Amino acid sequence: MPDAFSPIVLGRAKLANRFALAPMTRNRVTPDGTATPQMAEYYRQRASAGLIVTEAIYPSRQAQSFLGTPLLTDDEQAASWRQVTAAAHEAGAVIYAQLMHGGRVFSPDNDLTPIAPSAVRTPEQIFTPSGMRDMPVPRAMTEDDIRSTIDDFVRAARLAVDAGFDGVELHGANGFLIQQFFCAKANLRTDRWGGSIENRIRFAVETVEAVAEAIGPDRTALRISPAAPILGIEEVDTEALYRELFSALAPLDLAFLDMREWPGRRRLTQDLRALWPGALVLNPHAGEAPRPPHVEAREALDSGLADVVAFATAFLANPDLPLRIAQAGPYNEPDPATFYGGTTGYTDYPFLWH
Repeated sequence: MPDAFSPIVLGRAKLANRFALAPMTRNRVTPDGTATPQMAEYYRQRASAGLIVTEAIYPSRQAQSFLGTPLLTDDEQAASWRQVTAAAHEAGAVIYAQLMHGGRVFSPDNDLTPIAPSAVRTPEQIFTPSGMRDMPVPRAMTEDDIRSTIDDFVRAARLAVDAGFDGVELHGANGFLIQQFFCAKANLRTDRWGGSIENRIRFAVETVEAVAEAIGPDRTALRISPAAPILGIEEVDTEALYRELFSALAPLDLAFLDMREWPGRRRLTQDLRALWPGALVLNPHAGEAPRPPHVEAREALDSGLADVVAFATAFLANPDLPLRIAQAGPYNEPDPATFYGGTTGYTDYPFLWH
């Protein structure tokens, strides 16, 4: 069984330990979508993680689900992230940029029309400055839309490498575009991008392949959330779908697969872990009720379920989380009221020994 504090190699990067900061939207960018010095400090504080995966960064304005979130579309935006990657590296962490396209998850305040596999609106609402609102009906993507979206991911991946990131993680989880293609209730297409499982995974596979070709498979990862009923997603063929997805991705020899476990679905996680031949980063939720991070981490690593264990809000509230896990707490409690935007609840959570 691996020691949580032992190093591990993922792709071309060597992690100092087996803890990861999971990606979390924090809404602290400038109005034009560039990173700030405060963001660099936020990630520096959490660089006791062996691996940092950033908040979702959008490869185009068309991809942007939530206003006030980062973009990576040009050299200026890439340059703004160099302060972040430098801070993470100086503190000893490996840092990946998470690249995301929201698809039908789209703010009605955006002046563009969302695009998605099919013209199927998500039944859930989105937060806006005027309160919770319905999301608009998306336009079904054309073949040209699909190709240009893949090109956007590739361009953003190259910019991420230029900005000093060790690699990129494509967001295929939590109800956003890639998972919308997976879901037969969101993807009603009858062409080569819909219908059969082989067709519904095609967008994910071709996007991963294109990014891996551009920056190297050993700097490319994919995030998934099997069976997670988020933002109107209902997977009815989860194990068969991910079995085929893993089979298609395995020959690429990616840096890692990042899985968000849905609470209470440990058996599914075990079954899927057995199917994936590469490194697995797991955000664990063994039971329906939350458990202390040191319990979740130890169980996931001791069982061989995970190679690296990722934490989200626990790391948000505890910048020195590995230290706290080593001594089984105590843990700061996260404040949901300060998760998004504002000056508090970001770089002001206390350390144990500061």
